[in-house]
Amino acid sequence: MNFFSVLPHLNACLNATSGALLLAGFYFIRRRRVTAHMRCMTAALFVSVAFLVSYLAYHAQHGSTRFTGQGHARTFYFAILLTHTVLAVAIIPLIAVTIRRAWRGDFARHRKIARWTFPLWLYVSVTGVVVYLMLYQLYPAR
Repeated sequence: MNFFSVLPHLNACLNATSGALLLAGFYFIRRRRVTAHMRCMTAALFVSVAFLVSYLAYHAQHGSTRFTGQGHARTFYFAILLTHTVLAVAIIPLIAVTIRRAWRGDFARHRKIARWTFPLWLYVSVTGVVVYLMLYQLYPAR
Protein backbone atom coordinates (compact mmCIF):
# COMPACT_ATOMS: atom_id res chain seq x y z
CA MET A 1 0.00 0.00 0.00
CA ASN A 2 1.47 3.35 -1.02
CA PHE A 3 0.74 6.81 0.32
CA PHE A 4 -1.64 7.72 -2.50
CA SER A 5 -3.88 4.69 -1.93
CA VAL A 6 -4.88 6.13 1.46
CA LEU A 7 -6.01 9.47 0.01
CA PRO A 8 -9.56 8.45 -1.05
CA HIS A 9 -10.25 7.40 2.55
CA LEU A 10 -8.71 10.61 3.88
CA ASN A 11 -10.77 12.61 1.37
CA ALA A 12 -14.00 10.99 2.58
CA CYS A 13 -13.05 11.83 6.17
CA LEU A 14 -12.28 15.42 5.21
CA ASN A 15 -15.63 15.72 3.40
CA ALA A 16 -17.48 14.28 6.39
CA THR A 17 -15.62 16.62 8.75
CA SER A 18 -16.44 19.60 6.57
CA GLY A 19 -20.12 18.63 6.59
CA ALA A 20 -20.12 18.25 10.37
CA LEU A 21 -18.44 21.64 10.82
CA LEU A 22 -20.96 23.27 8.47
CA LEU A 23 -23.84 21.83 10.48
CA ALA A 24 -22.23 22.94 13.74
CA GLY A 25 -21.69 26.44 12.31
CA PHE A 26 -25.34 26.60 11.28
CA TYR A 27 -26.40 25.44 14.73
CA PHE A 28 -24.30 28.14 16.39
CA ILE A 29 -25.45 31.01 14.18
CA ARG A 30 -29.11 30.05 14.74
CA ARG A 31 -28.39 30.50 18.46
CA ARG A 32 -26.53 33.78 17.84
CA ARG A 33 -23.22 32.33 18.99
CA VAL A 34 -21.26 34.27 16.40
CA THR A 35 -17.74 33.41 17.58
CA ALA A 36 -18.46 29.67 17.60
CA HIS A 37 -20.10 30.02 14.16
CA MET A 38 -17.07 31.84 12.80
CA ARG A 39 -14.68 29.21 14.18
CA CYS A 40 -16.69 26.33 12.70
CA MET A 41 -16.99 27.98 9.31
CA THR A 42 -13.28 28.86 9.23
CA ALA A 43 -12.44 25.27 10.16
CA ALA A 44 -14.82 24.01 7.45
CA LEU A 45 -12.97 26.21 4.94
CA PHE A 46 -9.56 24.86 5.98
CA VAL A 47 -10.78 21.25 5.93
CA SER A 48 -12.29 21.80 2.47
CA VAL A 49 -9.03 23.29 1.19
CA ALA A 50 -7.13 20.30 2.63
CA PHE A 51 -9.62 18.03 0.83
CA LEU A 52 -9.07 19.85 -2.46
CA VAL A 53 -5.27 19.57 -2.18
CA SER A 54 -5.50 15.88 -1.29
CA TYR A 55 -8.05 15.20 -4.04
CA LEU A 56 -5.92 16.88 -6.71
CA ALA A 57 -2.76 15.09 -5.52
CA TYR A 58 -4.52 11.71 -5.65
CA HIS A 59 -6.00 12.22 -9.10
CA ALA A 60 -2.76 13.68 -10.49
CA GLN A 61 -1.01 10.47 -9.39
CA HIS A 62 -3.77 7.89 -9.90
CA GLY A 63 -6.15 9.27 -12.54
CA SER A 64 -9.82 8.30 -12.44
CA THR A 65 -11.35 5.28 -10.80
CA ARG A 66 -13.92 3.35 -12.81
CA PHE A 67 -17.32 2.71 -11.25
CA THR A 68 -18.15 -1.02 -11.44
CA GLY A 69 -21.77 -1.01 -10.27
CA GLN A 70 -24.58 -1.87 -12.68
CA GLY A 71 -28.29 -1.14 -13.13
CA HIS A 72 -30.00 1.36 -10.82
CA ALA A 73 -26.84 1.74 -8.74
CA ARG A 74 -24.98 2.97 -11.83
CA THR A 75 -27.72 5.48 -12.68
CA PHE A 76 -27.84 6.73 -9.09
CA TYR A 77 -24.04 6.97 -8.88
CA PHE A 78 -23.69 9.03 -12.05
CA ALA A 79 -26.60 11.31 -11.07
CA ILE A 80 -24.94 11.99 -7.72
CA LEU A 81 -21.50 12.35 -9.32
CA LEU A 82 -22.76 14.81 -11.94
CA THR A 83 -24.54 17.07 -9.44
CA HIS A 84 -21.66 16.76 -6.98
CA THR A 85 -19.06 17.73 -9.59
CA VAL A 86 -20.99 20.68 -11.03
CA LEU A 87 -21.79 22.06 -7.59
CA ALA A 88 -18.23 21.44 -6.31
CA VAL A 89 -16.96 23.79 -9.02
CA ALA A 90 -19.76 26.32 -8.53
CA ILE A 91 -19.38 26.43 -4.75
CA ILE A 92 -15.79 27.71 -4.79
CA PRO A 93 -16.61 31.31 -5.79
CA LEU A 94 -19.74 31.26 -3.59
CA ILE A 95 -17.64 30.29 -0.57
CA ALA A 96 -15.08 32.99 -1.39
CA VAL A 97 -17.73 35.73 -1.66
CA THR A 98 -19.58 34.54 1.44
CA ILE A 99 -16.46 34.50 3.58
CA ARG A 100 -15.15 37.78 2.18
CA ARG A 101 -18.43 39.50 3.10
CA ALA A 102 -18.26 38.11 6.63
CA TRP A 103 -14.63 39.15 7.09
CA ARG A 104 -15.49 42.67 5.89
CA GLY A 105 -18.38 42.88 8.31
CA ASP A 106 -21.00 43.14 5.55
CA PHE A 107 -23.34 40.79 7.42
CA ALA A 108 -26.57 41.71 5.59
CA ARG A 109 -25.05 40.70 2.25
CA HIS A 110 -23.23 37.78 3.90
CA ARG A 111 -26.54 36.34 5.11
CA LYS A 112 -28.14 36.73 1.66
CA ILE A 113 -25.47 34.68 -0.11
CA ALA A 114 -24.91 32.28 2.83
CA ARG A 115 -28.52 31.09 2.38
CA TRP A 116 -27.35 29.64 -0.94
CA THR A 117 -23.76 28.78 -0.04
CA PHE A 118 -24.53 26.74 3.07
CA PRO A 119 -26.90 24.14 1.55
CA LEU A 120 -24.82 23.79 -1.61
CA TRP A 121 -21.56 23.39 0.33
CA LEU A 122 -23.23 20.87 2.64
CA TYR A 123 -24.60 18.95 -0.38
CA VAL A 124 -21.12 18.80 -1.92
CA SER A 125 -19.64 17.54 1.36
CA VAL A 126 -22.29 14.86 1.87
CA THR A 127 -22.34 13.67 -1.74
CA GLY A 128 -18.54 13.49 -1.68
CA VAL A 129 -18.88 10.87 1.04
CA VAL A 130 -21.64 9.07 -0.93
CA VAL A 131 -19.44 8.96 -4.04
CA TYR A 132 -16.57 7.57 -1.97
CA LEU A 133 -18.77 4.89 -0.38
CA MET A 134 -20.17 3.79 -3.72
CA LEU A 135 -16.83 3.86 -5.54
CA TYR A 136 -14.51 2.38 -2.92
CA GLN A 137 -16.71 0.44 -0.48
CA LEU A 138 -19.92 -0.78 -2.16
CA TYR A 139 -18.62 -1.33 -5.71
CA PRO A 140 -14.80 -1.41 -5.56
CA ALA A 141 -12.82 -2.11 -8.71
CA ARG A 142 -11.71 -5.71 -8.90
